[in-house]
Amino acid sequence: MRQRKTEAWAKWRGLVAEQDLSGQSVAAFCGERGLTSGQFFSWKKRLREAESPKFVALQVAPPAEAKWPAPARLSRGIEVRLGGGRSLVVEPGFDAAHLRALLAVVDTLSETEA
Repeated sequence: MRQRKTEAWAKWRGLVAEQDLSGQSVAAFCGERGLTSGQFFSWKKRLREAESPKFVALQVAPPAEAKWPAPARLSRGIEVRLGGGRSLVVEPGFDAAHLRALLAVVDTLSETEA
C-alpha cells in the first residue's frame, strides 16, 4: 500500500513538472493524457502544500543599541550635584579626562557668577 502511494506521488510530481515545461494549458495537457483538470489541480495543490515548510527556524538578533542614552532617572549613571541647583549625570564608561575638563568649566562659571 505504501509503495502505491509513493508511486502516485512520483507520477503526479512528474505530470505537474511536465505540464509546467510543456507550455500547454492545463486543459490541453490533461485532455491529451485522459486526465481531468480537477484531478490535476488537486494534485498540484497537494504537492505544493507538501513541499512548503511547516516550520521555519528563526534566529533572533540581540536588540540594537539605543541611539540616545537612557534618561538619567532610568540609567545607572551617577548624578553629581553642583551649586545653584545644577547637576551632571555621569554614565557608566565615562571619560575621566572629559569629566575633569567639564567640572573645571563649571567651576569657572560658578566663580564668575558668585
